[in-house]
Amino acid sequence: MFGELQPIGGGDPIPLLKKSLRIGRRENCDIVLRFANVSAHHCELALRDGYWFVTDSNSRNGTKVNGKRVSEMRLDPGDILSVAKHRYEVHYSPSELGAIGPPPRDERSDEIFGTSLLERAGLDRREGEDDRYDILEDKGGRFRDPDKPV
Repeated sequence: MFGELQPIGGGDPIPLLKKSLRIGRRENCDIVLRFANVSAHHCELALRDGYWFVTDSNSRNGTKVNGKRVSEMRLDPGDILSVAKHRYEVHYSPSELGAIGPPPRDERSDEIFGTSLLERAGLDRREGEDDRYDILEDKGGRFRDPDKPV
């Protein structure tokens, strides 16, 4: 066994028996979650260099790690994996699974350092944009479209 997913709120733990697992509603998945809000092939878990990684399979209701929607991310021990609205605590030991040294990079560090604060807030100016606003106030206190004549 390579670890387990412990359902939050109770239930039997789900053993991670292979190094690559498909999670979804369909019977051909390795981990079958029979819930209407779980996609047929919702996400995949893969063990790489002693760490589990989750990859969302373009699911309708999303895959989250610690409350944040992700497309792919490393799962550290104790992380909360959400498949649609169903939450599981991840239990495993990286050192027992062959991890050596620091954990491999994942999106957590790329998100934080890969973009500016202004860009993440949607406030950055793109090349070619001018400084005017889309709506202007005229002398009478009314708002008007700047592209239409007064």
